[in-house]
Amino acid sequence: MAGEWFFDKMVNYNDVSNGTSQCIICKGARRLCGKDRCPLMIKFYSQSKTMKLIDATDIEGSSPPAVFVGRYGYPKVDIGPLIPPEFGDTSIMDKPELWGNKSIDEITDFRFRLVRGKYRIDATDFKKGGRIVDQVQEMALIERPIDIEARFSSKPKGRVILDDEIQPFGPSARMDYMKAGNGRMHKYLERSFYDTDMKAADAVLNAYRNGTLISEIQKAFSVGTMGIDRNRRFVPTRWSITAVDDIIGKDLLKTTKHNNTIDEFRIYELHALDNRWCILMMPCTWRFELIEAWYPNTTWNPSGRQIEMISDCEFFDGRTEYAPISGCYYASRMAVNELLMKEKRTAGVVIFREAHPGYVMPVGVWNVRERVRESLTGNPFRFDNLESALQHIDSVMDIPRKTWLQHSAVLRDYMIQRRIDDYV
Repeated sequence: MAGEWFFDKMVNYNDVSNGTSQCIICKGARRLCGKDRCPLMIKFYSQSKTMKLIDATDIEGSSPPAVFVGRYGYPKVDIGPLIPPEFGDTSIMDKPELWGNKSIDEITDFRFRLVRGKYRIDATDFKKGGRIVDQVQEMALIERPIDIEARFSSKPKGRVILDDEIQPFGPSARMDYMKAGNGRMHKYLERSFYDTDMKAADAVLNAYRNGTLISEIQKAFSVGTMGIDRNRRFVPTRWSITAVDDIIGKDLLKTTKHNNTIDEFRIYELHALDNRWCILMMPCTWRFELIEAWYPNTTWNPSGRQIEMISDCEFFDGRTEYAPISGCYYASRMAVNELLMKEKRTAGVVIFREAHPGYVMPVGVWNVRERVRESLTGNPFRFDNLESALQHIDSVMDIPRKTWLQHSAVLRDYMIQRRIDDYV
C-alpha cells in the first residue's frame, strides 16, 4: 500500500536499523508505539520536499548561517555547515528564539531541509584543518544568511536522530570542498574572535549583556572563536549549548541569589507542543528544581506503561556535579534568573513539566529555555501561601500534588525546615 511504501522508503533513506522491529511491523500506520503520529513519517514528509533538490553531490544554498560540531570520537570530530538547497532569507531555520508559535511539523519541516556537511578535524588542534575550518568559524559569526557551495563525496543521506539537546537537522555527507560568501559579523562576537587574551566566559557574557542571541553565542562558542588563543578549541554543539547556558546562569546568580526575596507565592504557566509547564516561585532564599514527567508514548518513554519522572535541584550553595537531567536544567535555570535579575529579587523556584504524547519527537534544549522565558513574560497567579499555590497546580497539571511532592527535594525541604520568618 502507498503508506507502507512511503514508510519503507523512509526507513531505507534514513538507514534505520532492522533492529527496530516494532517500527518495521507498524510501518507508520498501526501506532504500535502509541504515539498520535509517527515521528518517522513526520520526518519523511519534511524530507520528501527536499530529496529531489539534494539528489546530487554538489549543493548550493543560503545557510541561515548554521554550523554543527559533532561529538563522537572526540577530539577527532566532524564539523561543517548546515546548508538548505535554496536561496533567500533562511535565518529562521537556525534561530530558535523565533520558533515560539511554530508546531513540531513546522520546525521539522525547515530543520530537515538543512543538509550537514562533515569534515573531520582534531578539535584541540583545529588550526591545521585548513581553509574549511576558517570558513566554518567565519560562518558562525555572521549576522545574516550567506550563500554556500559544497561538494560531497557521496549524495547526502539521513539517519533518524532523536536528541533533546540539539535542534534536529537533515541528511548529511562527507564534504570535500566548500566555498562561503561574505557577510557582516556580529559586533561583539567579532570582537571576542580577535581578542585572543579574553577568556571564553568573559566573551560569552560580553556578547549576552550586549543583546546577542544565545543561539548565536552558542554557535560562536562551539567553533573555537572565544577564549585565550592557546586554549581555543572546537566544542561539540550539544556541549556548547549547555556550557553557554551554565556560564550565563551562574553569572546572573552571583547577583540574584543575594537580592531580597519576592513577597508572595507565584505560579506561571504555559501549554506548548503538548507540554504543560507550571513554574512555582516561593518567597525564600535561592533554591531551584526542575521536575519532568514523561508520559507513556513520548520520546523518552516510548514503550512505558507508567509516567516516568526525573528531577534535579540545587540549594543556596549551588551544585558541584553535572545535573543528570542535562541541558534542560541549565537552560531553565538561566531563564528563571533572567526574570529575577530584571526584578532585582530572588526566590525559590520549582519548575513542573509534563510531556504528553503529542510531543512525538524532541526538538532541542531551546524548547525548554524559550518556553520558560515565554511563560515568565505573562502575569503570574499570586497566592498568600504554599497550599493555595499547590491547589492551583493541581487544577492545571494532570499529575497530582502527592506525586510531585514525592519527586521534589526543594518542596519537601521548604515544608519541613523552619525559617527565621516563621518566628516573626
